[in-house]
Amino acid sequence: MDRRRSFAISGLAGFVLLAASGCHSAYVEAVVRNDSGAAVSLVELDYPSASFGTETLAAGGEYHYRFKILGNGPTKVIWTDSARKEHTVAGPELQEGLQGRLTVALSATSATWNTQLHR
Repeated sequence: MDRRRSFAISGLAGFVLLAASGCHSAYVEAVVRNDSGAAVSLVELDYPSASFGTETLAAGGEYHYRFKILGNGPTKVIWTDSARKEHTVAGPELQEGLQGRLTVALSATSATWNTQLHR
């Protein structure tokens, strides 16, 4: 019985070490912030191989999204302001394997990108 218990504890310890040390998936924590002073709608952020967005974003509001970069390529943000005018602003090029934080601040007519990405 002591032998079984010892084996079970060793197996559990090995599993914990494996889980803690290996399998890390690179992801980007993205934040789209509305600094325009009015609500915006149809917010979309395009990145290599996919996109995400929200139907509306209140003035001063933030939208958080987490994604993995698959492939390399450009980014852009698209949104519609309170006067129903669509805006598109190009962002940085992203490469597969990058991780960290990407913040996009929307103003009335433009967007500012802040990247804190690394391998």
